[in-house]
Amino acid sequence: MIDLTIGNLLSGSSLPLLAEVNEAELGPFVLASVLLSLIVIYLAAKLGGELCARVNLPSVLGELVGGVIVGVSALNLIVFPEGAEPVHSFLMDFVQLTANLDAESLLAVFKSQSEVISVLAEIGVVILLFEIGLESDLKELIRVGPQAAVVAVVGVVVPFVAGTVGLIAFFGVETIPAVFAGAALTATSIGITAKVLAELQTLSSREGQIIIGAAVLDDVLGIIVLAVVASLAKTGEIEITNVIFLIIGAAVFLVGSILIGRLLSPLFVGLVDQMQTRGQVLISSLVFAFVLSYIAAAIQLEAILGAFAAGLILAETTKRKELEEQISPIADMLVPVFFVTVGAHTDISVLNPLNPANREGLIIASFLVIVAIIGKVVTGFTVFGQDGINRLAIGVGMIPRGEVGLVFAGVGAASGVLSESLDAAIIVMVIFTTFLAPPLLRLVFKDDDDDPSCTIDEDAGQAMAKATAD
Repeated sequence: MIDLTIGNLLSGSSLPLLAEVNEAELGPFVLASVLLSLIVIYLAAKLGGELCARVNLPSVLGELVGGVIVGVSALNLIVFPEGAEPVHSFLMDFVQLTANLDAESLLAVFKSQSEVISVLAEIGVVILLFEIGLESDLKELIRVGPQAAVVAVVGVVVPFVAGTVGLIAFFGVETIPAVFAGAALTATSIGITAKVLAELQTLSSREGQIIIGAAVLDDVLGIIVLAVVASLAKTGEIEITNVIFLIIGAAVFLVGSILIGRLLSPLFVGLVDQMQTRGQVLISSLVFAFVLSYIAAAIQLEAILGAFAAGLILAETTKRKELEEQISPIADMLVPVFFVTVGAHTDISVLNPLNPANREGLIIASFLVIVAIIGKVVTGFTVFGQDGINRLAIGVGMIPRGEVGLVFAGVGAASGVLSESLDAAIIVMVIFTTFLAPPLLRLVFKDDDDDPSCTIDEDAGQAMAKATAD
């Protein structure tokens, strides 16, 4: 069977140099396998999304579940050869069956296909955050900035301290692994929350803007925390200069890009208006978004921060509506790749209590899940100066860890500081918070819609809009 051949190759037994494989000859097979992967991803995303939409759940939850089904937890169709462990892919079995490749060539195709899908997923989340930036109100974000900053800081400090101290006090975990696990609790997946808010049409609400603003700041703080704990794991000490560089770089980038972008946006609009070729608005805007994403990545921030900033800037121009319409099909094509890939990476076998090796991890995971939820929910109640706001919705919006939490777990596992049980516990926490947040968000915002005061506010707003139009 081909899975044994792939397993032997990936486990490192007499692995020949892949450079010897003729890449030109394998190119068509890489393309074919990528196309097969996209077929599986789109089917999983659509089937999962449609099922969830019909039971009044966010479609993003269906995309995540679809990813789990086609990933390492079930069908083994969308898998990724990471590390030295043997990996089996039924999709690669099909490629080998139809193309009659030898084991060495098949492994080269497998790795190339996985890299392409991973890149498409990353581009998908960049497009998602660009679209979210376009749909956001910069003035409203600035207005709720102080509240968002408080929510972000509390959402980092509370779970980090509670998780670290609790692991040391209750489970006897050593300091550095406990610090790493506590750091994993600080993450917030802005991509998942933003997609759900957009589906619920609450992205432009006060709650939605506070959540998005806090999630962006939380992402920056999470990067800084990750840099600190990674340095601590490697050297046993914290490199203050790296921390200071990250803090200054993040502040300068976010503030500077928005200020400069707003000054240059009239020039951008004028340039686009002079163009006569097809797609001038979309392509010019994507170039701008990718430039800011590159700068963010180059200074060790997340590329999605640059894309979000670009969306905020272009939302202030006269091209906003046209750009929103043109970016939607691109997002529909690439964003599901990201969410299905997140689900495909998730190994739910760590949730099996019948496996004795999982039990210690599940006990620790139960503690981490409680801290992860409470540590974010309390952030909503720190919002000040906002009468009638849904504070519970803000706290729930900060819960999902998603791909950000998986990054923390991956770095921790690679550094060797996490035990198998603690690593499994972090993964369980990420799974629970990622899948729990979308239905909870719908529930808390539904309760907000049922509030009579909200209905009165909406009716008043509609009456005012009508009066203005008249």
